[in-house]
Amino acid sequence: MPIREVSLRRAEPPALAAGLQRLRTELGVPTGFPGPVLAEAEAAAQAPRLTGTDRTDIEFVTLDPEDSLDLDQAFHLSRTADGYLLRYAIADVAAFVAPGGAVDREAHARGETLYAPTARTPLHPPLLSEGATSLLPGQDRPALLWELHLDRVGATVGASVARSMVRSRAKLGYVDAQRHLDAGDGGEQLELLREIGTLRQALEAARGGVSLSVPEQEVVPTEASWGLEYRASLPVEDWNAQLSLATGMAAAGLMLDAGIGLLRTLPPAPDSAIARLRHTAQALGISWPHTVGYPQFVRGLDASTPAHAAMLNSCTMLFRGAGYVAFDGAAPDQPLHAAIAAPYAHVTAPLRRLADRYAGEICVAICAGTPVPEWVRSELTTLPPVMAESNRRAHRYERGVVNLVEAILLAPHVGESFTGTVIEVDTDRKDGILQLAEPAVEARVGGTDLVLGHAVTATLVSADPATGKVEFALRP
Repeated sequence: MPIREVSLRRAEPPALAAGLQRLRTELGVPTGFPGPVLAEAEAAAQAPRLTGTDRTDIEFVTLDPEDSLDLDQAFHLSRTADGYLLRYAIADVAAFVAPGGAVDREAHARGETLYAPTARTPLHPPLLSEGATSLLPGQDRPALLWELHLDRVGATVGASVARSMVRSRAKLGYVDAQRHLDAGDGGEQLELLREIGTLRQALEAARGGVSLSVPEQEVVPTEASWGLEYRASLPVEDWNAQLSLATGMAAAGLMLDAGIGLLRTLPPAPDSAIARLRHTAQALGISWPHTVGYPQFVRGLDASTPAHAAMLNSCTMLFRGAGYVAFDGAAPDQPLHAAIAAPYAHVTAPLRRLADRYAGEICVAICAGTPVPEWVRSELTTLPPVMAESNRRAHRYERGVVNLVEAILLAPHVGESFTGTVIEVDTDRKDGILQLAEPAVEARVGGTDLVLGHAVTATLVSADPATGKVEFALRP
């Protein structure tokens, strides 16, 4: 669930500040970087290890949320005689982080960047992640430069990666990029992004990949304090994500062929899980012919329809169980990421995710025909549990932040009635999850007569800003 970080200075309401402090303490979220880490980062920023070819002639651009400064990726798209060329520059974190050093050890302790409304808890010191390592416009930066050759339908027919120096020409934001595309003045790079992204989406559908288009709760600043809204991704975000997916799939292919790597996997859903979803669709009155497979069925759902929103929420159960699998020798028995319907690896966000630095280094070595560095090989087996723990903490932290804002928004309204849609029912607990449209809240609702997908009127029983707990009950 996204949390929009704002760059402006705004005091947190006392209840939110207290709740965030409680969450950070409970989850062991660090509040700053130790002195030795900052000192090493400052030295590294002044003297990175620079190798590779000079590709600052390529006019890369970045595309991210408007306020982002930790820019992992920059792209350049072009046509070829046989299709397209995707050049994808990924920040070269290893040029600044010494294996086993203070910054590296701290990154292993954190695992990934965490987000809260007024500040992030970054994986690396901001001096690096928002400065020397970030692919900021007009700055020469070391990068891992991927080159993916795509055919006329967007399928990858060749891929390689090597160290290079690059320079981004522009920092684009999602909202402005979509606005320019809609107005017909997006320019060559954004027009090619739409063209290639659309082709890649068609390929994803053909191989049975699934992207759930579920609007998510997002914490946002309001005039006086903080609020919640549901936000669906813009088309340009989905096209941009296809560049990252294509690169991650190419990386997985390189590593599987070489017999060493770190994959992001998700087991295929068992038949019993699909059968349960079919029963859910039947209960919601949604037609799901047996001739229609799960991926095609999901693509036909509309989150703006209450019954479909409940169905999409039920479908998220198939995304549980994702994890990392390391291998050095034989390939893993189950190398697939079921939602992508292909092997896949995280390699495109090394500023925000520890695993990407290691997977990127493996791919560089494979393409160069050199041995994988020992500092990478020696840590492979430790990375899956490190990332599993950091993922758990990130999910609990982000959910906890949303719960706090929900409780703060609703606390003055205890005893009032709200209308919402039942998106989950737990018959054993005799309760479920109620989704309100305004404010954008999802909270537990008690009752024995809950029907999945139905609109109900419920009374707000409690909203405790101290704990972030909110409860509704069906109105008699």
